[in-house]
Amino acid sequence: MLPRSTHDRTRREAASGKQSGRTQEIQRLIGRSLRAVTNLAAMPDKQIVVDCDVLQADGGTRTASITGAWVALHDALAWMEARSMISGGVLRDHVAAVSCGLYGGEPVLDLDYAEDSEADADANFVMTGKGGIVEVQGTAETEPFSQEKFDALMGLARTGIGQLVELQKLTIA
Repeated sequence: MLPRSTHDRTRREAASGKQSGRTQEIQRLIGRSLRAVTNLAAMPDKQIVVDCDVLQADGGTRTASITGAWVALHDALAWMEARSMISGGVLRDHVAAVSCGLYGGEPVLDLDYAEDSEADADANFVMTGKGGIVEVQGTAETEPFSQEKFDALMGLARTGIGQLVELQKLTIA
């Protein structure tokens, strides 16, 4: 996260030379999400680094990073293809992510910081444009939640991710 991306000034970790465990976990999540929709065999001996900076943090930063990182990856691959560095077919699908949670006992899509900090449960869903599940991270904060509540969160996630994929499509058109 960039300085001033939060209410309290955040020190840029890169400046200190040491990344927190949280940052490392988020990096791994973003990498897994992008690799899940990338045909790595179609680009042997190539490596792409995607840098995600949070400009304004208000909950859902890791999910927003995944959704935006896919657009950056698409653009990088298009650039490489235009220069004959790779051939087509590297990206197999879109990938996007949302946060959902139980706030006041009700399922909520895209929790902001205030809701997330008081949620009964929160979850991050990473899915493909075709509806495939890449990763689900869910945590009960106050007490375990039911399968019915989980299914409601999954339904919200599918709807939200569908909307994000449509926005991705508009962005790269």
